[in-house]
Amino acid sequence: MNIKITGIGSYIPTQVVKNTDFAQHTFLNEDGSAFAYSNEVVIGKFKSITGIVERRYAAANLCSSDMAFFSAQKAIENSQIDPETLDYIIVAHNFGDVKPHSNQSDIVPSLATRVKHKLKINNPKCVAYDILFGCPGWIEGVLQANALIKSGMAKKCLVIGSETLSRVVDVHDRDSMIYADGSGAAVIESCADHDGLLSYESATYAGDEASYLHFGDSFDSKPDSSVRYIKMNGRKIYEFALSRVPQAMKECLDKSGIDIKDLKKILIHQANEKMDEAIVNRFYKLYNEPTPAGIMPMSISFLGNSSVATIPTLFDLLLQGKIEGQTIHKGDVLLFASVGAGMNINAFVYKH
Repeated sequence: MNIKITGIGSYIPTQVVKNTDFAQHTFLNEDGSAFAYSNEVVIGKFKSITGIVERRYAAANLCSSDMAFFSAQKAIENSQIDPETLDYIIVAHNFGDVKPHSNQSDIVPSLATRVKHKLKINNPKCVAYDILFGCPGWIEGVLQANALIKSGMAKKCLVIGSETLSRVVDVHDRDSMIYADGSGAAVIESCADHDGLLSYESATYAGDEASYLHFGDSFDSKPDSSVRYIKMNGRKIYEFALSRVPQAMKECLDKSGIDIKDLKKILIHQANEKMDEAIVNRFYKLYNEPTPAGIMPMSISFLGNSSVATIPTLFDLLLQGKIEGQTIHKGDVLLFASVGAGMNINAFVYKH
């Protein structure tokens, strides 16, 4: 028995925020001092490193659970299942429902319970719960669905990644330009063939790496000091990702028995364009192979980093033919991989 993604859906917020929209922001150093160069220079450097030109923010009347519901609806419709037959709803997120201008996390009841309520599922044996696993949360949800189905506890699962990172950022921190909002969902079912999920890897590094992403004070000392914002040590994350992620990807691919030359696409978490390119290049170097052109579809330039939503959203866009120059065909072997707060790394090999 194996598992397959039988339905996919995403919700991309309508509010487009361009890099130029940050031109009037007051960016500060960590000690609160002003930058020695203009915002134009800051934005230019940001674009050259991350590849981000614009990102999407959720409308003020929507929270993460609303977007999760929208993407879930699309995935269920795409799979053509009866939602009452779902055994589990798993929602990956980081901060729950955060209303605009509040910065307060709301996760009671769980976002998964809220999605089940919005879907009007009456079956009490459809179990709904959340997972907190940083940006790799959606992949971890897929791995949990795999375990549930293979253990006999489930036949159908709905796995969602949804986040409104734009509502937990410090506007005085230039890293705030990276973050975005969105949601992606997948229906996962048992299958009898040899396609679907072939192998996986998952790990948590909780030494010094544990605090590379954390909640911290604003760089502006004037606001309420009790309020915290998402903060990251970009250099440490970059070094960690390059040293750990390619090896995890290799171990995952090796376990699948798939030859590197038969790999068609790598769907990697869209965190930073240069970092992702470096990870994939280093991955291919482990096999003494050149990196094939077009192996890594990208959405970061126009969607930014929406954390747990990036990979399912990217997969949905690819299947819809909405990533220029990129297609996925029946039988293609894909490698999904992510890295994020924890620090967590995971991956799985999937035959479409």
